[in-house]
Amino acid sequence: MRQMTVKEIKEELAKIDSLSDKRWAEFEQDSRKGVQQAIVQRKKAIQKELAEKERLAEMLTYERQYLQQGYQLIAGIDEVGRGPLAGPVVAACVILPETCHIKGLNDSKKIPKKQHTKLYDDIMSQAVAVGIGIQESTVIDEVNIYEATKLAMLDALNNVPEPDALLIDAMELPVSIPQESIVKGDAKSQSIAAASIVAKVIRDQLMVAYDSIYPHYGFATNAGYGTKEHLDALAKLGPSPIHRRSFEPVKSLAAQALNTR
Repeated sequence: MRQMTVKEIKEELAKIDSLSDKRWAEFEQDSRKGVQQAIVQRKKAIQKELAEKERLAEMLTYERQYLQQGYQLIAGIDEVGRGPLAGPVVAACVILPETCHIKGLNDSKKIPKKQHTKLYDDIMSQAVAVGIGIQESTVIDEVNIYEATKLAMLDALNNVPEPDALLIDAMELPVSIPQESIVKGDAKSQSIAAASIVAKVIRDQLMVAYDSIYPHYGFATNAGYGTKEHLDALAKLGPSPIHRRSFEPVKSLAAQALNTR
């Protein structure tokens, strides 16, 4: 019987998705270095995949609790943009299907930016519903960032069919829907993590658009956060119309510009 080539064995190993598969014993008898390396690599890949499945399963703990109580449409709500000196605060409300499995889904702050768009596309293609809420800097200055965040979340919630229950990242909303406020929820709940990713991608897109209107502050790269480039431009040019005048140092620079007129 012809001996399989190393390439052929690698192809067969790629079909194995369990560490208890009986075929391992057969391949492990092959002493060729290339085969042994392929076995080690494939086992590591399977272990990584199993760890990811376990992590995602753990992130469904809150969702499962509500499902076991008879709730069906469980929405995750999160926001992005509380800290920047410019631009809106953006919230998302995401309802995922019960059997949802999106590999790599996590708190948007823990995921490399280059992966955000891929995850966003996966969420948008699998979600039962997605709602977006946006509150601009003028509202933030008028009511404060906490209240503006709440308004953005309520807008996001109003843009989906009414859920049976809400999982919210460290916030409570004045609605009659059963809800749970979860500190660091974007790392503990798939639904909140999905909302975190959606809100992040939408806000980044908005800041890129604003960068073309106000090109000197680096909004496309800093998203309105206080980087050195941004602070230098702010000191030199003063605030743009989308800067938050209730935030320092924008507040002082805006007052200074007013006094020099």
